[in-house]
Order: sequence, then C-alpha cells, then structure tokens
Amino acid sequence: MRSQTLVAESHDVVDGRNSRQPSQGSYGPEVTEEEAPLSSPDSDSGTSLGTLEFSLLYDSSNNALHCTISRARGLRAMDKNGFSDPYCKLHLLPGASKSFKLRTKTLPKTLNPDWNETLTYYGITEDDCRRKTLRLSILDEDTFGSDFIGETRVPLKLLKTEQTKNFSVYLERKQIDEKQDENDPDERGRILLNLRFSSQKQKFTVRVVRCSALAAMDSNGYSDPYVKVYLKPDKGKKSKYKTTTKKRTLNPEYNEEFHYDISQPELDKKTLEITVWDKDIGKQNDYIGGVQLGNQAKGDRLRHWNEVLKIPDRNHEHWHPLSADGLPEVS
Repeated sequence: MRSQTLVAESHDVVDGRNSRQPSQGSYGPEVTEEEAPLSSPDSDSGTSLGTLEFSLLYDSSNNALHCTISRARGLRAMDKNGFSDPYCKLHLLPGASKSFKLRTKTLPKTLNPDWNETLTYYGITEDDCRRKTLRLSILDEDTFGSDFIGETRVPLKLLKTEQTKNFSVYLERKQIDEKQDENDPDERGRILLNLRFSSQKQKFTVRVVRCSALAAMDSNGYSDPYVKVYLKPDKGKKSKYKTTTKKRTLNPEYNEEFHYDISQPELDKKTLEITVWDKDIGKQNDYIGGVQLGNQAKGDRLRHWNEVLKIPDRNHEHWHPLSADGLPEVS
C-alpha cells in the first residue's frame, strides 16, 4: 500500500539552524537561498510577523515534492491571551484551490511552534517545478475561522532534483498576485497508472494507483471521483471496469487492479482508455478527464505503452495528465 497524499512525519531538525539569519520571505527568479539578501521583518505596525524554517525536496523519480515544516519563531499574537494557535498551510500556485492545499496540525497557545511535519505533494512533474510557486502561509486557528499572520513564496525552479534545500525566512504580508493565484482552467488533474504484461500467464494488469489535483466538480469544492478502465476496441464492452468511489476528495488513492486475459500481439492492437468521473446522485455523473495509451498515443503515453509491450513481466508506473478533450460515452 502506498502512503497517503498528505504524509505527516517527525524529523530531527539540523542542529544550529536557529543560528542562521533569516532571509527575505520571497525569492526572485535568479536568487538562491544562499544569495538571498536579508530583509527587515515585514509588518503592519513595525513589529515582526515572525520567521519560518522549512525545507523542500523534489523527488523526480517518484514525482513527489516533500515539504518539511520545521518551526516558526516570534509569531505575532492574534488572540487576547497574548498568544496564537498557529498552523502552516501550503498552496501550489497556480492550482485548484483545494486540491493543491496541505496543512500542518494546529499548535495551541504559542508564538514559537515546532511542527516538524513533512507534507507531500504527489504527481509533481519537472514542468510543474519550472512554472509553479509554493506559498507557505501561517494562520491562527479560531472557532469561527482563521486569522492570517504571514506568508512566504518559493518558486519551485529554485530546487535541484534530489537535493534538500533549507530555508529560514521572515514572514511577509499577504501578497496579491491575481495572475499567480488564479486557477488554470486547463488542469484536470493527474493519474498514476501501473501497467504490467505477464508473458507466462498471457495477462495484462492495470493498476489504478491514485489521482492528484483533480478538478472540483461539486459546489463544495470537491469531487466524488471514480475511475473507469476500458481496453478497446471491444464490441461486447466486457473489458470495462470501474474503481470504487472516493468521497469528497481531489486526491483519491485507489490501489485497485484489473486483469485482462490477452496475448501480446492482441494487446498491441488495443487502446487503453482511462477516464475519471465525479459520482452524482440523482443526475448525470460529471466527466473530469481522461487519458488514452496505445500505439496511436504520443509522448509519455506512447512511451509508457511501449515499455509494457517491449519489457514484459515488469511493473511500469507513470503519472499522466488528464485531458478534458474527447468526452467518452456517459458513465
């Protein structure tokens, strides 16, 4: 079983990191952590909003971005008791509001929280690293909402693959950047597929592992997604399978397998159609997006298909972006 979309783990923080002088809260395109000039603590009334220490690691082999939120120091007091109840919220920009947000636990009555939590985004490609920015916000949790304390933003292009990058920054006031904050209407999400052809059993196995950052189809900002697997052409439509439905999520995990008894020459003539749907009650289900793998596919989809056929008896696992084009028959 693979780990959940949001992973919380405890990590020992490197000794002596408190001795590092915080750098400015956001970075331009050509500024690295070591080169970032120092800035004054940002505030509304001359008092510091606080500092934040965290580290980022991009794992290209698993298309995962690991964000370790270590600690904050000297946060602004938001409550009458002179403290705050802080948590850290992560948001990949641009991106669907809920699917790209993760958060730490809330620590009550403190201005110097130690989280030591690792939050993980799955399905992050190298293209994402070139164009996306990670926003880290510190908020004070209240009974009827949350109060904003401060934030920082890091362009993912500052990261080097497989190298942990540590940050210690002053928090800044909320930045208004409509172009960066807006959602990308073309993004429908991604799906992780594990494919295998067994030469001994003459069997093709499709494993739907998980989806990431699906488009929200319901008014509550979520979807109730399930995945359809179809090996076509198939006149009798006996090759259609369906996963279970996951409630109120944009990052569902399935780990469900479907098997086809088929020879390798026959499989070479087929097209694997994967579609993701939002389950609705009392009305037509909403199509979120799909992907097709086969000899007529291109790019990564064709490479994935060829791997399965040319290197049998091995698992071949890859992420694929979902497309809203080519709406299949209503599910």
